[in-house]
Amino acid sequence: MNVRVLLVGASVIAIIFVVLLSVAASQLPAYGAGALLFPTRHINARSMPAECINRTFNGLDVVLDGWECKTENTPRRGTIFYLHGIADNRGSAVGIVDAFLPRGFDVIAYDARAHGTSEGERCTYGYYEKRDLQRVLDQLHITDAILIGHSLGAAIALQAAAIEPRVRAVAALSSFSDLRTIATERASFFPSWSLGPAFSRAEHDGKFVVDDVSPVKAAAHITVPVLLMHGAIDRDTPPVHSRRVFDALKSPKQLVLVEGRGHNDVMTAAVLTQIREWIEALH
Repeated sequence: MNVRVLLVGASVIAIIFVVLLSVAASQLPAYGAGALLFPTRHINARSMPAECINRTFNGLDVVLDGWECKTENTPRRGTIFYLHGIADNRGSAVGIVDAFLPRGFDVIAYDARAHGTSEGERCTYGYYEKRDLQRVLDQLHITDAILIGHSLGAAIALQAAAIEPRVRAVAALSSFSDLRTIATERASFFPSWSLGPAFSRAEHDGKFVVDDVSPVKAAAHITVPVLLMHGAIDRDTPPVHSRRVFDALKSPKQLVLVEGRGHNDVMTAAVLTQIREWIEALH
C-alpha cells in the first residue's frame, strides 16, 4: 500500500470523524431537551379506592385525569392533595387515601400534565404545574388545601405554596432544590458543553424558564408550615437538595432524614404515619 493511499484513507477517516462530531453537537442538545421534557408515561394500574370517584380537572390549558375521594367522617378537617413523582401517576395515592379518609380528610389526586392519562405534551417541573393546581382549587372551591408531594410532586407543592394562599401546609418528600442543578447532576453522562444548549432547547420547546423552576427560591416566600422528608441514602436526588430548601424557609419548618431509604422507597408506613401526625398536630 503506497503513501498516497494511506493519506487518502486517513483523510476519509478524519472527515467521517468531523461529520460524527457535528452530528453529535447538533443532536445531543435536542436529545437532552427531550429527556427533560418528555418523561415516560405510566398509566395507573392500581384499583381506585372504593371511597373515590374518577374526575377530570381543568388545569392551565390541559385536562387532568384524577380521583376525588370524600371522607365520611364529621367534622371534615381539610383536603389533602397528593402530587406524584416523575413518570408516576395518581395510583401512588392509594396509601394516602387509606391513611387520611378515616381521619376526616378528603383526598384529591390526579395525573400531572404529561403523565398518566392527563393531557399535556411536556413536563415543566412546576412552572406550569403549580398553575394547574391553582385551577383545580378554583374548580373544587377548596380553601384549605394541604399538599403532600413526592419528588417532582414535592417540588410542585413547594412552588405552589409560595404563590397560593389557599395552601395551608406542605409535606414534601425527596424534593429537588432547583431544576438546573438536579438535571445537571442526573445528566452527568452528557458532555458538559451540551448542557447549556439542551436547557435552551428545552426552554424554547417547553415555553418556560429553567431557572424559574426553583423550590429553593420559592421557599423564601412560603409562610405556611413545611415538613421536608428525604431518604438519607437517596442517590438520585441527594439529601442536600432538601437541606437547601430547609435553610431557605422562613416559615415553621422541619427536616427529617429517613435512615436507610433512597429516592423511591422513602414513603414507608412509618413515614406516612409521621406525616399524618404532623398534619393533625396543625389543627
